[in-house]
Amino acid sequence: MILKPGCLHEGDRIALIAPASPFDRNLFDRGVTELRSLGFEPVFDQTIFERDNYLAGRATNRARVFQTAWRDPSVAGIMAVRGGYGSAHLLPLMSLEEIRHRPKVVVGSSDITSLLSFLTVQCGVVGFHGPMVSALAKGTVGYDRPTLLNQLIQPRPYGALELPQIEVLKPGTARGPLFGGTLTQLVASLGTPFRFQPPEGHVLLLDDVGERPYRIDRMLTQLNQAGVLSRAAGV
Repeated sequence: MILKPGCLHEGDRIALIAPASPFDRNLFDRGVTELRSLGFEPVFDQTIFERDNYLAGRATNRARVFQTAWRDPSVAGIMAVRGGYGSAHLLPLMSLEEIRHRPKVVVGSSDITSLLSFLTVQCGVVGFHGPMVSALAKGTVGYDRPTLLNQLIQPRPYGALELPQIEVLKPGTARGPLFGGTLTQLVASLGTPFRFQPPEGHVLLLDDVGERPYRIDRMLTQLNQAGVLSRAAGV
């Protein structure tokens, strides 16, 4: 059974985490300001500013920050600051039982796919594939405010999402739970205890930008040979 977290409300505390790469402090500050303008109260542990080469601190600390936010009853949601690389390091340190015990809104994309896939596939908890603090920092250029808010604060299904810029390759209709994320992280999980293994009849979401055609071909081929595409009702 898929567990859904409760919707957010104005004034709710949103914990900011850095489970992947380090980030620019100025960009972070602008994103925090934007999050406040949406009616939420951003909170964060000072250790998210740590750096360990190309990572935002050691894996144990990044996992601790996430777990602390998850356990805190005053925190209604969690949002990643940015992607990059490193979210997969946290997965062996997570507790499936603890996550299912108290579902919360978690928002992220890019490398955060690892974390979201763990929540949805392994834990059976709804995750939100959406803009992070680094995107909020760019204002309306970086994300669509009405879409984000309506997805998070409405206690009912969002409804039809109009995407006029999407080119339909194969017309038709499909129905199923939405699973997916960034191709690199999905294929990197295969062969691990945290492999991307969505249920039969799922709708597969693929979120990639700037990838070369041969890389996309290679990763789609791997997903196909792993049996993921044959289980999808739509892409």
